[in-house]
Amino acid sequence: MAGEAGLRWSFKMNHDPLMDIFKAVVSAAGPYRAVTRALRRENNMLFAGGRVYRLASFGRIIVVGAGKAAGPMAAAVEDVLGGRIDHGIVVVKDGHAVKLKTIEQVEAGHPIPDESGVQGTRRILELVRNADEKTLVICLLSGGGSALLVAPLPGITLEDKQQTTDFLLKAGASSGELHAIRKHLSAGKGGRLAKTAYPAQVVTLMLSDVIGDRLDVIASGPTVPDSTSFDDAEFVIKKYGLSSEMPSRVVAFIERGKAGQEPETVQSSDPCFHKSQHVVVGSIVQALAAAREKAGSLGFTSDLITSELRGEARNLACKLAQAALLTRDTLKPGEQRCLLFGGETTVTVRGKGRGGRNQELALAFAREIAGREGITMLSAGTDGTDGPTDAAGAIVDGMTAIKARKLSLHPEAYLGDNDSYTFFNRFDSLTGEKHHVITGPTGTNVMDLQIILVSG
Repeated sequence: MAGEAGLRWSFKMNHDPLMDIFKAVVSAAGPYRAVTRALRRENNMLFAGGRVYRLASFGRIIVVGAGKAAGPMAAAVEDVLGGRIDHGIVVVKDGHAVKLKTIEQVEAGHPIPDESGVQGTRRILELVRNADEKTLVICLLSGGGSALLVAPLPGITLEDKQQTTDFLLKAGASSGELHAIRKHLSAGKGGRLAKTAYPAQVVTLMLSDVIGDRLDVIASGPTVPDSTSFDDAEFVIKKYGLSSEMPSRVVAFIERGKAGQEPETVQSSDPCFHKSQHVVVGSIVQALAAAREKAGSLGFTSDLITSELRGEARNLACKLAQAALLTRDTLKPGEQRCLLFGGETTVTVRGKGRGGRNQELALAFAREIAGREGITMLSAGTDGTDGPTDAAGAIVDGMTAIKARKLSLHPEAYLGDNDSYTFFNRFDSLTGEKHHVITGPTGTNVMDLQIILVSG
């Protein structure tokens, strides 16, 4: 199935239950299945969410989109609509392309945008700009779409956006805060793609990677009304003390926007939204349900703790460790419990190492449970990547930190340098074990998952 082939799962034998659960999650969150559940065709009728579209009413059907899962989503649309698709372009992360028949894929950089993303986005905007009232535009969005659907507004350069994204990520800004600024610097975000496509009919299928499935945050809301303003963008910059570090053109642009000299993002009163439908086809909720079902089949009683985990990864590791230890103290001998968390944490980068929020959370968790038996945890991104690394995350237990210190690998030092990737890389090399979770691109993206297995 598109997007699920070629995964290179890597794990140690006694971590089988954790990886079995994670595999079930990735399968359940597969974008191909998600789209075909929400989109179907019966003869000349297309069913999308709760609406029906008579295909004979449209002279053209075009498909556009962006995100890590946009390739498999496009494959699903091709299988549903077949030869009715006239043209299509989706921008995907480097290495995330799949085999397609009609729809073109442009591979681009993520999380820092690059020139390929700019060119792909401009082609998408040109394609929908030529749409008319007899055109059906199907827009496919998933996590990563904000960085991939990148076309700076006049007065802003790609380098400006690159530096802005880098500063915000290192400062630990949340996805919503990052999107509030990106939308105000982009020709395609904040409802501008829908406005460009007007008067075409736009159907947007979204694979959510944001807490609460906020439509205006998924991929920075290219086809939905924007609820943020230039004031919000300025607030984020000041909140993280970045006014003097941000590119001068970005600061000046936002100041002009506040003064009404630059166009605001598209608001709900715009007529383009009268011809726009939005369907969330998959999210962390389905992923956690699959995790719970799989854990039950493996003999674990599951507790779904939250689907909205957010905050600094290192701080949350302490809270998750406390929950695991409290749970273990309540279990009878032989009793097994699975604690499930989903969401998206952040990392404030102060060091110069390599890592990601899941690897950092796992390493901090290992430190908290050092020497405690009966607890193992997997923290991983459902997209198969964690920060600028080839790992999805990591698996740790009560012996991870103990063994590491005996090998002169001190978790505190690696955490201090935000170097969790190097820690797990060296640890696995020295022990011959596999604590790094390496899957390759999974083809989906519904935020991060933490699975904690506790035994009495």
